[in-house]
Amino acid sequence: MFDLFDGAVARASQSGESKWGALLDSTLDRISDAAIFIGGLLFFLKTSDSLTVIFLIAATAAFLVSYVKARAESLSIKCDGGIAERSERLIIVLVAYGLHGLGLNYAMAIGMWLVTILSIVTVLQRMMIVYKAVK
Repeated sequence: MFDLFDGAVARASQSGESKWGALLDSTLDRISDAAIFIGGLLFFLKTSDSLTVIFLIAATAAFLVSYVKARAESLSIKCDGGIAERSERLIIVLVAYGLHGLGLNYAMAIGMWLVTILSIVTVLQRMMIVYKAVK
């Protein structure tokens, strides 16, 4: 929940935003993303081989979105945007979790495939941003 407010809190504080704060925020975001995917992997490891595979693919695609942004920023290229940023991916995953919990078992597969496809599109969009910036 704090993730929704940490940027505003940093800007409102006397010290403001910092490089350390940005690194800490990104690191905690990746940890929370990993926890969400690992939770699904552990749950479906016992019940569904196909969903385990889909979770692995979705997690890899989602982490690639963050990697491309981080790598671009290491090259001093601003690389925001894309069809499925972190908030969109989290909403899809959490809705899929919720619908699965309500008994709509197919919702998890649909959600994970949606995250996978949208993440791959976002990776390609961000790579194009970087390509245009360096050419």
